Amino acid sequence: MLITDKQFDSCRRTVMDANPSMTEELAGRIVEEGLKFVAVCSRNPGVGLAPSRIVDEGWHALILHTAIYTDLCQSLGGEFVHHFPGYDPTNYDPPILDRTREKITELGWDVDTQLWGPPSEETLASVAAKCQHAPECTIVVTPKPKPKPSVA
Repeated sequence: MLITDKQFDSCRRTVMDANPSMTEELAGRIVEEGLKFVAVCSRNPGVGLAPSRIVDEGWHALILHTAIYTDLCQSLGGEFVHHFPGYDPTNYDPPILDRTREKITELGWDVDTQLWGPPSEETLASVAAKCQHAPECTIVVTPKPKPKPSVA
């Protein structure tokens, strides 16, 4: 939807490489939600948003594909969506995830609710990423002023 099929396949394989027992179908769902998350961050500057731990895995896969990720951020409005990891795997802040899911819906996409739940031992899949975003490291995109063309 936001990247080519070839790019999507590469990101999906990255998720699968980090999580060897994961199915291709589930890895694809994770990348899809990661794409939605980046789009929501790009289109909602100044709003604190965060992915669930499992969606964060898809976001990590996108970030590892630096050229794809840079092009994606630029195509969404030119703002680069930075990653500020939280290293407390016990952190879980439902209002941040609620707000993020609401913003995804506002953009007209369905939310894969199975992938946006709390971190627990009973999640849909165990993922390699152990970061869980905390309130102080939620994603806030700060628009930068564009340079004005010089007048000669």
